[in-house]
Amino acid sequence: MTVLRSLRSLLPGRPPWAFLAVSLAVLVIQLNPAWRDALLYDRGALAQGEWWRIWTGHLVHFGWPHFVADAGLLFILGWLLEARHRRFSYTALIVMPAFISAVIWWGEPAMLRYGGLSAVNLGLLLYLALQGWQRNWTDWFWPAVLAIYVGEVIFEIVQGGRGGGMIRFDDPGIHVATSAHLASAAYAFLAFAGTALGARRATPRANH
Repeated sequence: MTVLRSLRSLLPGRPPWAFLAVSLAVLVIQLNPAWRDALLYDRGALAQGEWWRIWTGHLVHFGWPHFVADAGLLFILGWLLEARHRRFSYTALIVMPAFISAVIWWGEPAMLRYGGLSAVNLGLLLYLALQGWQRNWTDWFWPAVLAIYVGEVIFEIVQGGRGGGMIRFDDPGIHVATSAHLASAAYAFLAFAGTALGARRATPRANH
């Protein structure tokens, strides 16, 4: 019942149009495999000035199972986030992919290719969990979400990023990009801290 109440309180009355648009763009790209090489995060191509890959790389997926998992979770998170945290949602859809790509570029130069929304999704999920936990610190649901997130990152580190869990990629050379997930976690924490600080400054203080 606690889980249902936590989720029900977040469901909006309108579709998450921004997230739906991104999901549809991902679908169009998935239906056109020939576009992959032109859109994927590719370190060599980025060095040649193809800056659109900073964003479009996150829209490319390695097979239909990868697409379904990422696009489906993005749309669900959109339902939970867009109405309640609209400013964060719109900003994150633009800024977080670039932030993650920048971390990969500067922090992991050996990563030549990257694709997928999993890191963006994890950043959105972490922000949602932090906001939910702040509203009710005694609700076990949000700490459990955070624990799952941390556990997944630790598992990826232990496994060396090999494989995609239950997801099978269509390219055997692809593995989980732990650094991208850590970057999304940093973005979520920074966004949450910024939101909390802004709310604190906006709260009128009583005169003493």
